Amino acid sequence: MTKRIAFQGELGAYSHQACAQARPDFTPVPCTTFEEVVEKTRTGEVDLGMLAVENSTYGRVADVHSLLPKSGLHIVDEAFVRVHVNLLGVKGAQVADVTEAHGHVVILPQCAGFLKQHGILGKVSSDNARAAREVAEAGDVTRAALASELAAEIYGLDVLARHIEDHANNTTRFLVMAPQADVQRRSADMMTTFTFRVRNIPAALYKAMGGFATNGINMTKLESYMVGGSFTATEFYADIEGHPEDENVKRALEELAYFSTQVNILGVYPSDRRRG
Repeated sequence: MTKRIAFQGELGAYSHQACAQARPDFTPVPCTTFEEVVEKTRTGEVDLGMLAVENSTYGRVADVHSLLPKSGLHIVDEAFVRVHVNLLGVKGAQVADVTEAHGHVVILPQCAGFLKQHGILGKVSSDNARAAREVAEAGDVTRAALASELAAEIYGLDVLARHIEDHANNTTRFLVMAPQADVQRRSADMMTTFTFRVRNIPAALYKAMGGFATNGINMTKLESYMVGGSFTATEFYADIEGHPEDENVKRALEELAYFSTQVNILGVYPSDRRRG
C-alpha cells in the first residue's frame, strides 16, 4: 500500500512541492492547518507530515515552532525547497491584463517589486494553491495567482511570468515529521534539533551554551519564544550539527542539561545538502 504524507495547503502548494521533492513515492494529503497535519501524523492516518518552519526572506513560521515541542512527533528529515514565485493567469491572459494578484500573506512581500512595477494590487489568500484554483474557477483575465508551476499544471493555468520573487535565493526549510524517532541513521552531516528551558540563575543561557563552544559544535539555529504567554517563561529552540551519540555532542548536552530545567530532543536526521 502506498504511504501517505500530509502537508498544510491545497494541491499545488509549496508544501506539496516539498513532499514531491523529499518523498516522491508517497501520496500527498492536503490539510487545512498545521494542527491537522500534526494530528493526522500522530494518529497514524498518514505516515509522515511535512511542516514549513522558516523562509529565507520572511523568517520563521511561528505557529510551527510553538507546535513542535508538544506535537509528540519527531523530526526524521529536512528539505530545503527553492521557492520560485510565478504569476499564474487563465488561458490566453497576458501580464498587462492583470490588475490583482492573489497569494498567501507570506508570499506577497516576496514579489512586491514585480507587483509594483506592473501596477498589480496584491490580495491576501489563505493559500497560494487555493488562489490558483480560485483564479481558474473565476476565468477572469484580470485576476492572477502567485504560486508554483506545479499549481499551474494542476489547475490548468498559464504561467504569465516566471520567477518574479525579489530575492534570488528565496528558500523555505521544511521538516519531515514521524510518530517514531529514527536515531539509527548515520551520515557525514547529521543534525540534532532540541528545545530547552534554562534554570533561573544568573547567566544561565551563557553557561548552557558554553558546552557547545568548548566541544567544537556548530549551532546553526537558536531562537527563543514565550511559553504560555508569560514574559518570564522562555523556551529555546536550537539546531546543531552532529548526533547525540557523538562524544562531543554528548558532553555538550550533559552540560546543557545541568543548567536547564528541561531538554527535549525533537529529532536527529541527515542534513539536506541544499541548506546552503
